[in-house]
Amino acid sequence: MNTELLSVVDENDLVIDTQARHIIHASGLRHRAVHILVFNQQGELFLQKRSMKKDLNKGLWDTSAAGHVDKGEEYTVSAIRETKEELGINIASTLQLLFKLSPTVQLGMEFIQVYQCVHNEPFTLNTDEIDEGDWFSVDDISFRVKNNDPTLTETFKTIWQRYILHAVMK
Repeated sequence: MNTELLSVVDENDLVIDTQARHIIHASGLRHRAVHILVFNQQGELFLQKRSMKKDLNKGLWDTSAAGHVDKGEEYTVSAIRETKEELGINIASTLQLLFKLSPTVQLGMEFIQVYQCVHNEPFTLNTDEIDEGDWFSVDDISFRVKNNDPTLTETFKTIWQRYILHAVMK
């Protein structure tokens, strides 16, 4: 059982408690997560196929890197850590905050801070987290999201729809 400790937060994303990850998920408590979109210089997005060892969304395509914000950790520190753990890269110098999503049942009751960065391979994929990864064009991803591709996580589809809206609003 995963005993990772996470901060429980209120509707304003203020820490109100600390609980084990499995308790937070089982109880539907609000908590924090980060998702990182890693683009290459050609403008393609790297997606990871989640490991079949994962407890949630196993075998589905997801953002380049993602994870929970640990107890006492800040969002940006978590984004840098998760990208290093999952892809084996340091993106601290190119990391850019995009937007923040509020928790919903569909998003696992997570406040999600979404970042982007630019990085070209090589990656060292963490095989406990990722079964495979690949680069996809923006058009291909948009087509798949628009058509509700069941091989993509629901969270990624939500993030991508907001990303496209965010890009248009810039």
